[in-house]
Amino acid sequence: MNTLTPIQLTNDRYRLGYHVAAPAGWINDPNGFCFFKGYYHIFYQHYPYGAQWGPMHWGHARSQDLIHWETLPIALTPGDPEDKDGCFSGSAIVKDDKLYLIYTGHHYYPGEDDPDHFWQNQNMAYSEDGIHFTKYANNPIIAAPPADNTHHFRDPKVWQVKDTYYMVLGSQAQTGLGRVILYQSMDLKTWTYLGPLAQAKDLTQEGFMWECPDFFNLAGQDILLTSPQGIQAQGKHYLNLYQTGYFVGQWSPQTHQFNHTHFKELDAGHDFYATQTTLAPDGRRLVFGWLDMWESNLPEQADGWAGALTLPRELTLKDDHLYMKPVAEAVNLRESTLQEGQLTTSTTPTTLSADLSQAELKLDLDLTVFQDQNFDLTFENQQHQSVLNLHFEGATNEITLTNKNHATPRYATLQKNDQLHLRLFIDTSSAEFFFNQGEVVFSERFYTETAPKISLTSSKTATFDSVLYKLMAQTITFS
Repeated sequence: MNTLTPIQLTNDRYRLGYHVAAPAGWINDPNGFCFFKGYYHIFYQHYPYGAQWGPMHWGHARSQDLIHWETLPIALTPGDPEDKDGCFSGSAIVKDDKLYLIYTGHHYYPGEDDPDHFWQNQNMAYSEDGIHFTKYANNPIIAAPPADNTHHFRDPKVWQVKDTYYMVLGSQAQTGLGRVILYQSMDLKTWTYLGPLAQAKDLTQEGFMWECPDFFNLAGQDILLTSPQGIQAQGKHYLNLYQTGYFVGQWSPQTHQFNHTHFKELDAGHDFYATQTTLAPDGRRLVFGWLDMWESNLPEQADGWAGALTLPRELTLKDDHLYMKPVAEAVNLRESTLQEGQLTTSTTPTTLSADLSQAELKLDLDLTVFQDQNFDLTFENQQHQSVLNLHFEGATNEITLTNKNHATPRYATLQKNDQLHLRLFIDTSSAEFFFNQGEVVFSERFYTETAPKISLTSSKTATFDSVLYKLMAQTITFS
């Protein structure tokens, strides 16, 4: 019997207002993103008894509009024989008017304290109301990895094609290379192994373990979205501890072959990992990510919590490039318009915002008029120190993002375009930068005791079209 007491929030100085997070405690990967009986549901890896990672539970929230989220009771708690040491990541699917959760059970070997020595299986739980879940009596539904796999065997994502269910799993081949493997089923209970869907060709360039896979069709192409571990930095690319990105190609349900392009990162920021998507009722492909990164400095742990999810975003595909922009519903976060019109900038800083913890900023610059223009968008704390700086280099279209919470910058380069459009969402200790309709995105956490001062400077006089909105301070209801 569990005698632990859930941890309590002790300070809200860094607390996010409109991002999904737990009432207190630790969270990481989004799980089980789906639409069921009029609600979007998002689950997440959660440890309710501390602000550090611990035995994983499934936290749970739901929303009718992707903006206002209601926190629900914990959906999955570890400790049963099938998930003794953790209910790890997984997905959700609707079948026969029931909501099914497919997840990984995590197990350590008795008498050992080596966190890298474990075994994993795949399990199922179900619900008729989308709130209370019952674990399947005959778990596990997949008891062990295939013979050509190591013990890394987790994060099932399930989808349906006609009468057949498919599952991709993050895994590692016996060769030590990361890969995603494929199963199929007719009833969600009995699964047949079909082999690898895709595999790393090189350890340092594509990684030793591919976590959190997701597989879907978009604009006539098949997309494998996954989070490889172990890719080594290559110049200005792959600088996070672990990456999240995608392959574009064509998959044959008959041969199970997936012919694909090279791996591309989805988000250029310091704080983005472990995505999960769902298909909205209106046909949009929506995605959440974890708005943090493993081994990052997380000052909020001192306050009884750690981690949050990104804004929900929409994915679109153009020329084999995934664009990622805020969901259309994000406009409903706006409470008031504080500034709108033309903004003339120069080498002297122009203050855009000084007292807003929740804000949306839109900037547009005509690059045909202001050619080779450089500019800097800077966040300062109350000691007038830069905590975030975004630099745009007009001659190369390169963006450099420096974050005081991290040792090294992050980089991205925009395609040549006559217009530069930036849409920025700020929420107490997070900033999400969307350039040119989501062609380039940076997801960041930053830490200031009061609302940051945000200023804009340019290398020479320039005129921006600018809009600043005050956003809702709280859209999450905690039970």
